[in-house]
Amino acid sequence: MGVGSLNIAILTCSDTRSLAEDTAGAALAATCVENGWIVIDHRVVPDDQDAIVIALESLADDAHTDIVLTCGGTGFSARDVTPEATATVCDRMAPGIAEAMRIGSLEVTRRAMLSRATAGLRGTTLIVNLPGSRKAATECFGFIVDQMEHAHDMVVGGGH
Repeated sequence: MGVGSLNIAILTCSDTRSLAEDTAGAALAATCVENGWIVIDHRVVPDDQDAIVIALESLADDAHTDIVLTCGGTGFSARDVTPEATATVCDRMAPGIAEAMRIGSLEVTRRAMLSRATAGLRGTTLIVNLPGSRKAATECFGFIVDQMEHAHDMVVGGGH
């Protein structure tokens, strides 16, 4: 399958968690390592659109990350602005990824319809929004993880 090794960054968007308390991000990092991918960065920023935009731009443009997984900020709270920050930095959106996560999640909980998560591309970096809880983040990632290498292959010029 595909490229084999991806450079992954995890960006947790939260006013209430530190890196040490970020169980969702840690679980995603473990899943990525199990897939043979390299987690090149893992950081926490506040639920602030400008801070999230700056971090996403840095991870995509400066760190040359293949995939950025965000955790948190996808709900209905006034501080949940991760989808807006993601849309701001992306050149093209990838709605099927978020749709697949919501479809899979609806089998687990009806509250999945309340997710505002999105996904998109900034250059050759795929950005995917995931929920902030460990359980929800790992479940949602589980619905899409098998397509990440192929998605990256396509972004960098591989065939369908």
